[in-house]
Formats: sequence, structure tokens, C-alpha cells
Amino acid sequence: MLESNRDSTENNFSVRAAMSYIAPVYSLTEFFGDNSPLKAYLPGFRTREGQAWMAEAVADAIATSQRLVIEAGTGTGKTFAYLLPALLGGRKTIISTGTKALQDQLYHRDLPLVSKAMGRPVRTALLKGRANYLCLQRLESMATQATGSALADDLYAVSEWRHRTMTGDRAELVDVAEDSGIWPIVTSTVDNCLGGDCPFYQDCHVVKARRVAQEADLVVVNHHLLLADLAMKEEGFIEFLPGADVVILDEAHQVPDLAAQFFGVSLGSRELERIIEELRAITLSFTDADFQRRLDMAQTAVRVFRAESPREEGRHELSAVAEQLQSPMSALSAALKTLSEGVSQLKESSAEIEKLDEQLYSAIERLSLLASDETWDGLRWLDVNPRSVRLHLTPLDVADTLGGLINHGDKAWILTSGTLAIGEDFTHFTSRVGLTGETCLSFPSPYALDAKGLIWLPPGLPEPSDSSHTETIMVRVMPLLKETSGGMFCLFTSHRALNLARRWFRDNRKQLLGRPLLVQGDSPRDDLLRRFRQHGDAVLLGTGSFWEGVDVRGSALTIVVIDKLPFASPADPLMMARLEFIRRQGGNGFTGHQLPLAVLALKQGAGRLLRDESDFGVVVLCDPRIRSRNYGSVFLNSLAPMPHTESVDDVSAFLAHHEAGKLMTGSAPA
Repeated sequence: MLESNRDSTENNFSVRAAMSYIAPVYSLTEFFGDNSPLKAYLPGFRTREGQAWMAEAVADAIATSQRLVIEAGTGTGKTFAYLLPALLGGRKTIISTGTKALQDQLYHRDLPLVSKAMGRPVRTALLKGRANYLCLQRLESMATQATGSALADDLYAVSEWRHRTMTGDRAELVDVAEDSGIWPIVTSTVDNCLGGDCPFYQDCHVVKARRVAQEADLVVVNHHLLLADLAMKEEGFIEFLPGADVVILDEAHQVPDLAAQFFGVSLGSRELERIIEELRAITLSFTDADFQRRLDMAQTAVRVFRAESPREEGRHELSAVAEQLQSPMSALSAALKTLSEGVSQLKESSAEIEKLDEQLYSAIERLSLLASDETWDGLRWLDVNPRSVRLHLTPLDVADTLGGLINHGDKAWILTSGTLAIGEDFTHFTSRVGLTGETCLSFPSPYALDAKGLIWLPPGLPEPSDSSHTETIMVRVMPLLKETSGGMFCLFTSHRALNLARRWFRDNRKQLLGRPLLVQGDSPRDDLLRRFRQHGDAVLLGTGSFWEGVDVRGSALTIVVIDKLPFASPADPLMMARLEFIRRQGGNGFTGHQLPLAVLALKQGAGRLLRDESDFGVVVLCDPRIRSRNYGSVFLNSLAPMPHTESVDDVSAFLAHHEAGKLMTGSAPA
């Protein structure tokens, strides 16, 4: 595969075209070669096979305004491979990342480093959604809600920080938790922002951030902000992001599912409660008893709607619960309309009330659409959480919408991730984002995966549906702790299995051999990962967010256990609707959607193991279907060239070899 990549890159991409984008002293090959200027700024820098080729491909796509899709395996160095041609391309560029954490890392660490190595400054900007910036007006007018409450300390910290911050980016204030209830009070949304009518408009942190972005050559955003902007432009709103000639999507595998959220419609009980609470706080001193009664009626209607919704957490197809929700939804709609009539008489009183009137009107319109039985190529569903309920209308296919945005105009689009292809086939991804005329390239990991990694398929495990499956996994896998001094990730496909494993450890604590046990949900993810790295030999139980975006290098992680092949639940109403949609289009939902999604998810989970050239370890796949079903080979092939075995003796020998090499040399043997 590596040889074929080299051939396609040399044949399809002009080195001369790329040369026009780099500093006079270096070609792209030289910049990432043995004499790279990065050596002066990046301790331990090594040349990486494929990095220069990827950079040349990106430079060529930028120069010719093409659409380029790149799967770059762990260790390729894809961030620098797209950053350098983007910085030197001379065109307005937006780089979008999968998370705000990656966005901050890219802007505060990677960009300055590459800029220094280039030897010339580049105007860059960091732009986030408005909810990430302190709103001075809301701090002044709404923070009284937190006075005397459990949020008082956080409010004081925010008020003090207000006078120190230059950007208003809440990520600066590490003393206040990311999920603190103070943030929704002191930040704004599109709905409640007063815009030019705000008395603090000239000092607004969001406005300042936009101005800096408009003047920058390169702007770093995240997918949520980019998709929100694309959705707004689709609806005719003023674009939030500055115009760009080049758009680079990192962690692009997340885009199709995120896009479905942004191109749909939703309304939640928390949103309605917030509107009502803010109306009550603003109007308390000058409204009559009739208006307060309208507020009480709306608040009661929201509570009844929540109470009448299904109690089981998760997703529920709206049609399945329509009968029990018909009356509370009608009552909610009537109460909101009654409240809106009262608010419309007060909206001239202040800009804040006028904004809340607009929000209430929007909520009523969305509720009407969500309750309608009109035909629409999407799914109406209910998301039930412990303290909230949210109605959704989600499109089943966003390919036409995304494709229209990406394929239109003369922008260069580069979409990259570590997991985009099934083998060498990119069709599943490119069809979901509606790409046409794109070039697809794959750069495998330069690490010696065949020597540093091993897949163990424990024989004789019960089927995933068996009630003893999770317990049997723990019994079979925990003895591996005797074979390694490093730590273990146990990745589960459900919270139910994770909780079963937690309970098993309560009764079998000795199986940990004195190692710390860390469990998702006991503390924030970043704190769990910090402690996992610090201990160096811990066992972590995780699901969901721990399958991707987690980077633990070195021997702190030497075993990754995956309980089941990560198929999305066929009972999930959104999955059921998508499969039915594919069937109506003449396709096969399993081979065309479920299987590719699961393969890409497995690649993400297994990819937590080998994050550095010296890393080694074992991936344990505990699903017997990988051997008993025809599709099992697709999963194993996706993890190539890592070998696999059913023999626990092979696993013991593999770990003993690498542990011995680590003791002798201080790192894993080659």
C-alpha cells in the first residue's frame, strides 16, 4: 500500500507547483527532511515517511482549488503536513478541527511552531462560537440570578477575570469548571445577542474576535462553528465566518453526523425554561399579575411536557410516543402562544425583551414544525436526559446539502482524518458528504505496526447478547495485567456494559493487582486522562468519548480491550430511519452504512494504542463475531498490518519481549 501511495503522489502532484508556496531556501521535501528547520523548535523531530508527500498533495490542491480527501495514519504528521502549505499558500484559509481542545492546541502550539520554522510571521486568528466568549452585557444584567446561589463563587471569579482578559475566551479561566452553570448566564447565543443595540457593542469580545478573523490570513475554527455558519448561510443569514479561498477539515470523519444536527430542527425543554426565566427576571418589577400568570402557565406546560415524556433515557421515535405527547404538546404550544401575546405588548420596553420575543416566536414556529405530520425526508425523535427533553427533526441524508456547499465555487477543500477509508475505499465517506470530482489519498502509519502491535482474539467467548459476556471478558482479560507494567483501556460500546464491569471490579478488586481503577463519569474526561498518564499503570473503563481524540503515549497504555464490534444499535430510531431511507433508495443498509460505520469506529478505538514510534501493545477484540461472521475479515483487514492471534501464549511472549526491551534500553525494541 505504501508503494502505491508513493506512485500516485509522484504521478499526480507537481513538485514544481508546490515549490511556489514555500520559502526560497526549502522545498516541501527538504522542510520535512533530515535537515528540517523544525529540528530547532521541535525536540525529537524525525522525518516521517509520507509527510512531505501529503504536504505536496495539499499544496497542489490549494494551488488548483481542488477537493482532496486524505486518510493519514497515526504518526504521519498530518497537522504540519497541511499547515505548512496552508501558511505559505498566500490564500485566505479556514482550518476546522473536531473539538475545541484540538482547536486550542492547533492555534496555541502547532501554528506558532511552524511559523517560527518558516522564518516569517503569518496573520492568524482563533475563532469560536459566541457561547465561548464572555458577554459583558449579560454579566451586567443577568448575573443577579447567581447572587447568593451555589454559583456565587464562580460569578466572583468571572467578574474578576473580566478586567484581566483581552479576548474574553472562557478557556482562559481555568478556575471555573467548563460545565459550570455560570457560563450560560454570562455568555450569549445568536438568539439573545443584542447586536448593534448592545451598550457594550464596541467592547464586545465576539465582535473583536470576528474583526481579527476578517483581517487574518488563516483562521482556526471548529466543526460546530463552521457547520453553524454553513447552516445560517443556507437559510440566508449573514455569514458568521469570513470568506475563505481554502477550507481544511481535520477529523473530517465527524462532519456528516454533525451536519445532520445543524441542518435539522430542534427544540428543548431547557431552552424554553431559560426563555421563561429570563422573561420573569427582566419583567418582574413592571408587569402586572396577568403577565406573571402567562409566565406560570408556560412554565407549567414545559414541566408537564417533560413529565409526560418517556422516562427511559435515550432516543425515542416521536411517532411511537405521539399519542401520549399529543395533549401536552398542544398545551405547550397554546401556553407559549399566550405568553407571546403578552410579550409582544412589552417588547418596546427594552432591547432584551425584544430579543426574548424573537426567541419565543422562533420556539413556537419550531414546535409547530416538530409536531407536524407533513412528509419530510427526516426523522422526528425525542432525546430524553435526566433533567431535560429535546425534540428533533433530523435529515436522513445531508449529502446534497453538504455537496452543494463544498462543490460550489472555486474554494480548495482538504478533508483529512486518520479514519476515512474502508481498506482503500473512500466511497462511504465521500458519498455521505456529497463530494464529486475529488482526489483520495491514503498515507499509512509510518510506525512498525506489524512489530509493535498485536491483536488478540480470545477464543470461546459468549456472544455479545449473552448476559455473561461482560463478566467473562473481565475474567479472561485481567490476567494480562501480570504480563505488563503499563496500563489498560477497557472500551465499551454501551454504558450498561461499563457499569457491569464497574460492579465486577467491586467484587474482584484483587484482580487489579493494586493498580488504580478509573471510571468514566467519576470525574471529567481530561482529569481522568491526566491521572491515567500520571499513574502509568492504571485501568480505565470508558465508552463514547474515549474511543477517539485520546492521546496517551508511552508505556502508560499497553493494552486496549474492546468489548464488542461497535455497531450502532439497530433499535436506535435514527439508525432505523436511515436504514429504511437507504433501502428506499435501492441500497443495502448493512453493507452500505452500518458495517462501514462500525469499521471506522473500530479503527478509532484501536488507534488509541500506538501513538508514538516507541509505543507497543495489544488490542483485545472480545467479540466472537469477528471469527464467526463473514464480515469479520473486514474489521481485521482494517487494522492491518497489525497481526492477530487466538493464542494467549503468543500475547504473553509478545509482551515479555517488549517489556524486556523497555527495561534494557528505556524504550520498546524495534
